[in-house]
Amino acid sequence: MRARIDISEVEVGTKIRAKYLRALENEEWDLLPGPVYVRSFLKTYGDFLGLDSRLLVDEFKRRYERPSEHEVRAMATTARERDRRRSASPGRVAGALLTPRTVIVLALVVIVAAFYVIGTQTDKTPSSGNNAIAPATNSKGSGHHHDGTGGHSGTGTTKTKTATTNTATTPLVPKLASVKLVPTAKVWICVENQAGKPLMSAGDYDVGQTLPTFHAKQLLVTLGNAGVTMTADGKPVTPSEHAGQSAIALRITPTHVKPLSPPPTCA
Repeated sequence: MRARIDISEVEVGTKIRAKYLRALENEEWDLLPGPVYVRSFLKTYGDFLGLDSRLLVDEFKRRYERPSEHEVRAMATTARERDRRRSASPGRVAGALLTPRTVIVLALVVIVAAFYVIGTQTDKTPSSGNNAIAPATNSKGSGHHHDGTGGHSGTGTTKTKTATTNTATTPLVPKLASVKLVPTAKVWICVENQAGKPLMSAGDYDVGQTLPTFHAKQLLVTLGNAGVTMTADGKPVTPSEHAGQSAIALRITPTHVKPLSPPPTCA
């Protein structure tokens, strides 16, 4: 119809009777002689109209034709033969599954597993440290004595003890002593190091005056009275407990606070 070709012209050009051409157009396959003729008519008619005749024939086969008994028998035979070959050569199938990529993956898995086992065994190996258990043997025996028959007898006792050596923990001792003084009344203060070198200007200090924290291997502290709050090596100290006849003199080390006699000159 698009090419404006009359059915009679197609009949002349294809040598196919007009009623068969109309049956093809209307898909009235019962009016055609048989599937073989249908396929032949479709090919000729499609070529005449400039269509893809092979596509038309394939569509007709797919939609309207059933496979013949011969074709069904051939497909069944092919399937049985394929199954028989698979069952007869399982090694070939396994070989097809073991591709180079599969072999590489399996090798990597084996290597990782081996490293894991080695690491686990290493963690379980006991290590020797400071806490060692050593067997100690203490043997006690009675002396031999002779009996009347000329023989001798003796008894011995062996006891095995297990000694455990523990590492003692020694607290860390600071290398420098420290002192912090806060005047609570007017007080004379002098602070020197172990060599007698003044660490501050000796003199009277009033309430509210701020003094630094002094550090040295040893600190020699002289106070005119107990009007201060003292912290030595981070611990509070009561100066009045160490008061002497005229002044309070203390020697402060990293480990203790002791009275100092005679007091430093604080020159």
